[in-house]
Amino acid sequence: MHSLRPTHNRLRRLAGLGPADFFATAVERWEICPAEVGEVMPGIWLPDQVEHISRTEFGSLPNILEQMQGNPAEQIPPTLGYRFRDVDFVDGVLHARGAERHLRQHKRSGLGYARPRESLTGALYESWIGNRWFGNWLLNDCLAYRLAEEAGAPVTSAPLRGGHIARYEELLGMAPRRIGDVHFDELILFDDLQSNSHRRGRAQRNRALVLQGRALEPLPGVFIFRGASGDARILENEAEIAERLEVEYGFRTLYIDRHDADELAQAAGAARIVAGVEGSQLAHGVIAMAPGGTVLTLQPADRVTTSLKLLTDCWQQHYAMVVGSGTARGYRVEWDQIRRTLDLIAAQTA
Repeated sequence: MHSLRPTHNRLRRLAGLGPADFFATAVERWEICPAEVGEVMPGIWLPDQVEHISRTEFGSLPNILEQMQGNPAEQIPPTLGYRFRDVDFVDGVLHARGAERHLRQHKRSGLGYARPRESLTGALYESWIGNRWFGNWLLNDCLAYRLAEEAGAPVTSAPLRGGHIARYEELLGMAPRRIGDVHFDELILFDDLQSNSHRRGRAQRNRALVLQGRALEPLPGVFIFRGASGDARILENEAEIAERLEVEYGFRTLYIDRHDADELAQAAGAARIVAGVEGSQLAHGVIAMAPGGTVLTLQPADRVTTSLKLLTDCWQQHYAMVVGSGTARGYRVEWDQIRRTLDLIAAQTA
């Protein structure tokens, strides 16, 4: 049987109606954690850092400033669950009647698709950003997995992978059903991006699982070396910074292409500061570092973001930033800025 659901959605957009709200097609909605009032800790940065910013990413400059300001009484929305019926998952896209939700970059085109032959019921915990960036998978999708697990049938379109991801799945006890194109007789999704008490509790559960059985020896900090991995953010004096942090502050340098998930967790779990170029590799530190620790990001002036702060807030960690000079294709962060920021971290987290 052929489905024309993609055509219906395109016609809606052509008519100027805009994309339909996928969650509005749910047959049931329930509250997993109610709305709350909670503290969002202020970010830590030197007073002149905003003057160095030439461009922001994943948010405007006012958004960045608001995040760095923090809020002692933030209104935190609820965590919600949704139940859907009669949903197709084809080529990375969920198709309901009148709405669609993209979870991956789709590879096919056309006015319709062949209806999947396989039917099942499940709770999908993956997201577009989690499928795009490792850090969001580890710190967002793996938290949503705990909700899918409680729903009874976690499923994902992600294939079996090796390296860090496979080991984290093992450490976190993740055993989802892996799917291709399927029809969901019943599908459960979650709205779970709010750092409320329920999500923070799941974050600490995942930390405990990653660190289970490890004897941690206190460490002043770790520097997680990014190099040329991932999207380009080339810190030209990265090696020099790593060396000075080792010599002058007792940090340990970690390399994601040399150290496995266990070695990364062992070191970051004992550290008070996790430092490095802003990017997904810092997620190894966020998941393992204790509440009250600090993530120090080194950022190019043309790609300043606080997207990671939304996650350190959930892990109850401080977030610090130093903005360098240059662009993401090549920038430098002066040692004096790092030294003064470390002094500021020490003063504000004592």
